[in-house]
Amino acid sequence: MTIALHSPEQRVVLDNITWDVYEKLLIAHRDRSAPRFTYDKGQLEIMSPSAEHELLKEKVALLVNIVAEHRGINVEGFGSTTYRREALARGFEPDACFYIENLGRVRGKSELNLQFDPPPDLIIEIDITSSSLDKLSIMAEVGVPEVWHYQQGRWRILGLHGVAYSERAESASLQGLTAEAITRLVEESRTLEPLAWTRRVREWSQTRA
Repeated sequence: MTIALHSPEQRVVLDNITWDVYEKLLIAHRDRSAPRFTYDKGQLEIMSPSAEHELLKEKVALLVNIVAEHRGINVEGFGSTTYRREALARGFEPDACFYIENLGRVRGKSELNLQFDPPPDLIIEIDITSSSLDKLSIMAEVGVPEVWHYQQGRWRILGLHGVAYSERAESASLQGLTAEAITRLVEESRTLEPLAWTRRVREWSQTRA
């Protein structure tokens, strides 16, 4: 067993963890926002997000909803829902996720099972510190088509091509929204009052609707 600790996000990585233990941990922490678990073929990462991490998540989730509203796109956020496939021995909890194109296939469901249900159309993944597990490869294997990934002060839009992600200039889920615009708008939230920032995003989105 190995343990790795990082800050300001607290991460613990455990080796040789069985799927049964992973499932029991999920049950024990059901309906809690933290900690978050990532399982990858016997390795388990337990992460407690920092305040900065959660603020970024909330801002970009609000950005998604505002832009979708102005484009007349139905979006439903599923938060940090647990997604796992025992056959792959992999599971993860995104920082935030949204169903858009496949919303009709999951609407009204209280439980999701990747064996039968589609993965989210869009996932938000924030790394204030680097994850010890390759979460993007897990998301790619279960077929998540688009990930917005924050790392080292900037956002990247990643689109799934085959079995791996490649960087895109523009979102396929919310066309017209670029990685540059996401980075700039979210950064402005650090200096603007919340209501002023919301108006700023609405104004920006309206001019590009």
